[in-house]
Amino acid sequence: MNDKTRLEALSTFLKAKRAQIKPETIGLPAGTRRRTPGLRREEVAQLAGVSTTWYTWLEQGRDIKVSSIVLDCISTALQLNSDERDYLYDLALETKLEIDHSKKEQSELSPSLKRILDELTYCPTIITDRHCHIVGWNSAASHVFLDFQQIPNDQRNLIQLVFARKELKALAVNWEHFAKGFLSIFRTYYGHYLGDEWYNQFISHMSHLHPEFQTLWNESQVSKAPEMVIEFRHAKAGKMLFNLTSLQVQGDMDLRCSIYTPVEETDTENKLKRLMKRVSMEKL
Repeated sequence: MNDKTRLEALSTFLKAKRAQIKPETIGLPAGTRRRTPGLRREEVAQLAGVSTTWYTWLEQGRDIKVSSIVLDCISTALQLNSDERDYLYDLALETKLEIDHSKKEQSELSPSLKRILDELTYCPTIITDRHCHIVGWNSAASHVFLDFQQIPNDQRNLIQLVFARKELKALAVNWEHFAKGFLSIFRTYYGHYLGDEWYNQFISHMSHLHPEFQTLWNESQVSKAPEMVIEFRHAKAGKMLFNLTSLQVQGDMDLRCSIYTPVEETDTENKLKRLMKRVSMEKL
């Protein structure tokens, strides 16, 4: 990510977070003369204890010096959570990680990860890398989402599939909520790997192909490990409820394990068992 792109990303993020704060939540009148939603720049500057001019420059994406102390104050003023703070610091302080482009991306999972996937029999599980490229999945995931084996390897990007495949759009009852969860994870990688130009190329490509991607991306949601309840309407199994848990995998490769656990006291697990058994019988 070059400096221009980094500063543009910082500007977009600050504007989005400012717009999401309701004035009345911090004791200010909502008013009828506000031309834009959320707080004004001068209000954020006052809350952060900085000059309006300095904050305006920061939000405009000007290349100015910032310190972690001031960023702490801005984070508090914008009510950022810990993941959003980290993202702000990555962009504002330009914490670049060295990218070893000569290192081949992992294509084979370790035996232990394969064992974990197999053991999670009735918990659809997907393992992705820092580009959100799918590098592993279990049988349950193939039954609930897509048969990933039938998708060419270079097209197995989770973000791309969520926006491009009509099966996934039809699967999630609240598709936007579903997509935002993955985008919030993707944004943490985007801010963390500032030296990897792949992200800018991918975002530009997705924005061109899918206008809804750009709309959701501009909301600037950030979460390293979102936990949420997802409701699916599966074409063959019907209503299914899963708890999504996202785990970072320790090791040299930046891998993430997304586990969909059937919600207890629902018939989801039984429906998944019947679905997997039925499909298995059809293949005989």
